[in-house]
Amino acid sequence: MHVPDGFIDAPTSAVTGVVAAGALAVSLRGARRELDERTAPLAGLVAAFIFAVQMLNFPVAAGTSGHLLGGALAAILVGPYTAVLCVSVVLLMQGVLFADGGLTALGVNITDMAIVTTVVAYAVFKGLLAMLPRSRRSITAASFVAALLSVPAAAVVFTLIYAIGGTTDVSIAKVATAMIGVHVLIGIGEAVITSLTVAAVVAVRPDLVYGARGLRQKLRLRVNGELVDAPDAAPAPAAARTSRRTLWITGLVTSLVLAGFVSFYASANPDGLEKVAHDKGIDKRTQPHHSSDSPLADYGVKDVANARLSGGLAGVIGVGVTAVAGSAVFWTVRRRRDHDVSPAHTNTSV
Repeated sequence: MHVPDGFIDAPTSAVTGVVAAGALAVSLRGARRELDERTAPLAGLVAAFIFAVQMLNFPVAAGTSGHLLGGALAAILVGPYTAVLCVSVVLLMQGVLFADGGLTALGVNITDMAIVTTVVAYAVFKGLLAMLPRSRRSITAASFVAALLSVPAAAVVFTLIYAIGGTTDVSIAKVATAMIGVHVLIGIGEAVITSLTVAAVVAVRPDLVYGARGLRQKLRLRVNGELVDAPDAAPAPAAARTSRRTLWITGLVTSLVLAGFVSFYASANPDGLEKVAHDKGIDKRTQPHHSSDSPLADYGVKDVANARLSGGLAGVIGVGVTAVAGSAVFWTVRRRRDHDVSPAHTNTSV
């Protein structure tokens, strides 16, 4: 759903840019409360994983494909504020290095793919958990529904943005019908990827999953006719738990394999927005990408003739750059949090 340059006029793009900048500022502050020394490395990994999985377009209908948006996955794993930053880092890397998603449309893409998907998904996720038992199955089920609904929600918002600032005269009703219809199907793929990933991480390290906080409920026993809290069970030995380092390395290797090898077998069909844009004539005023001469444009390495090798190298480079950029952002946010709560910056009274 990466919007290229030329789909949306300059004033509307500028307004969405302001909205995106404001949301990023709020998210930077909010992420300080979500990130700590345990979860900051995971946030950088989540950004790299989203980049990798977005390269895996899957077929959803005749001549159409879809890919992960990632807002729901990031929100559940690392928190909604951090999720906005995760997806925004991915979109920035894709736009600047890979000519994917227009630079003048960066505000549109962040608003639609980072903010809308995260807000909708996390609201649905929390709402469902409030009604379901606190269990791993509930978290997996809520993840599935939240991800499923976040994708057509993004399609609706794109349609609204296009209705305000579209550069071609196309029936909005037709655009809405086509966009929502195909993105409901894409949402199913998003839901499967999100729920499986969340379930896998919760199975090994539920303490690192933001949406699984408070998963363990107090056991209550009846003693002399009264309910009392049972003592907390002893924690599992360190050897019985997956270490953060092991989880991080496993996630990074998985991302590199997906982007560097599996991506070669991804569907070559246009994604939902590209297909609708072509069929409805939205793409008549598409402008050349400002980074079209990038050495990594179109997810290939310039001057590498072998398509498999070119795409694989581009994917590996993208994962590495996104992991480094994301980790730098989140470590900076965490350090800022530590600075804010240090004794020297805490008011005390005697």
